[in-house]
Amino acid sequence: MTLPGTFAARLPALAPEPNCQTRLCPQSWLPIGRVFPQAAISVSTVPDTPSRDLKRTFWQRRVRDPIVSQLTQGITPEKIALTIAVGSAIALFPIIGTTTLLCLLVGLALRLNQPIIQLINQALWPLHVPVILLCVRLGELLFGVPRQRGFVKEMHAFWSQPYNSFWDHVSAFIHRFGPTAWHAIVAWAVLAPFYVAAIYYLTRPFMRSVARLRAEAAAKVAAKISPPVHPVP
Repeated sequence: MTLPGTFAARLPALAPEPNCQTRLCPQSWLPIGRVFPQAAISVSTVPDTPSRDLKRTFWQRRVRDPIVSQLTQGITPEKIALTIAVGSAIALFPIIGTTTLLCLLVGLALRLNQPIIQLINQALWPLHVPVILLCVRLGELLFGVPRQRGFVKEMHAFWSQPYNSFWDHVSAFIHRFGPTAWHAIVAWAVLAPFYVAAIYYLTRPFMRSVARLRAEAAAKVAAKISPPVHPVP
């Protein structure tokens, strides 16, 4: 059977072009998109598999995600150096029993790594009492007050005494050691900026070197694991 000349002239060649992206009809050699445009099926319009529900629960948004963020944030060399400097300064704050809360609040404000700053806080507790004594002596020098004798023994005896409630204990501490504590806090505030700057600029090059060595080691391991790339003929 022969086709009319006018209709045969409108038909494209049976073999598709090399760069042709149209889909062929499985029952025919004719490109559907050219002969019947209304029947052409676009690949982008083919429905994909149903996507999962991306709605997150209250527990994930308000509890799990903030905890994971606090545990994983601040792991760059600069942030780790800042965490060491600020965390060690806060850990030596001259008021016993306040450093853990202060480290938590400062870590939240500066987006520091919470495990690192709390680890530093616990590691420096043997130096806490000597630093308190140093701050007390420096505060006495700054304010020009007479030097107190047996300050450490008096404070140890005070904390050993039982009280009816926590607030009674705090009130008695402020009444007995308030001026001395204020002198120590002022002395700590004078020393802390210089201490933080010195520790930060001393530890930052070391942290950068450690990060560079870890990146080079990871690159070597990846090069050994990855298969060789062969050029496509």
